Amino acid sequence: MELKHILGIKYPIIQGGMARISTGAFAAAVSNAGGMGIIAAGGISADELHEQIKIAKQLTDKPFGVNIMLMDKQAKDCAKVVVQEGIKFVTTGAGIPDAYLPVWKEAGIKVFPVVASVATAKRAERSGADGVISEGTEAGGHVSELTTMALLPQVKSAVSIPVVAAGGIANGAGLLAALSLGACGVQVGTAFLVAEECPIHENYKQAILKAKDIDSIVTGRIGGTPVRVLRNQMARAYIALEKEGASKEELEKFTLEALKKAVTYGDTANGSLMAGQVSGLIKEIKPVSAILDELYEGALSALSGLQSRF
Repeated sequence: MELKHILGIKYPIIQGGMARISTGAFAAAVSNAGGMGIIAAGGISADELHEQIKIAKQLTDKPFGVNIMLMDKQAKDCAKVVVQEGIKFVTTGAGIPDAYLPVWKEAGIKVFPVVASVATAKRAERSGADGVISEGTEAGGHVSELTTMALLPQVKSAVSIPVVAAGGIANGAGLLAALSLGACGVQVGTAFLVAEECPIHENYKQAILKAKDIDSIVTGRIGGTPVRVLRNQMARAYIALEKEGASKEELEKFTLEALKKAVTYGDTANGSLMAGQVSGLIKEIKPVSAILDELYEGALSALSGLQSRF
């Protein structure tokens, strides 16, 4: 079944749950434009999540969801909030939400964990997940090793639940490629960062617009917490700290502070500019509605072009 039918949305496109970025207002803008808007619970308290959901409900009557990072200290409390608020779609990161799935399923919530391997996808299916988001290393933020093109078809062949593709998708051709590999839809993050409605600082948006294909780098590989960001002074300093043997706690604090510097203050030198390898394709700030329309119409155009070659 297509993602748009599963979730009751116009386009088969989910907005990535980006910490400190995917607010209630931003999620509502994506939902109003026909996608599945997502509020990111990462880095905020349960009370703050309640507030962001309230904002989204005030701004849209369309479906929207919540992303919960399972390694976050507030994950347990946020898991209760989605039930209390009547949320019907949840994505999760950093593992499979075994502890929360029974309650979520009882509440009628569709759950799609983000997975980076076939083994994790199979475990998600056994645990009762409604679908999985197969995310390749091209994505911005937390990543693993396998590319989207290699991971997606293997996950698709290993599970019977719906599979959403993520990582390296920013235009219609990318959407079509994901669908042709068996995905029922896609999750998009980096392309939405330059939306007019996206709350990140203008400097952050400009950094993405100026980025080339080789301008991202992964920090945290040594410590086992890889995160893809745009190359800058912060990324080089982080990698240097890793090589010196800095503790996981020290590095995590460094990253959280750096993300706020980028998102809130527009510090492109010392901020953590989370973005995917596809940044080089993104050249213009546009409304969310235009981004979604171009992704979908671009896929149809690409399909027409392919048909003429056979």
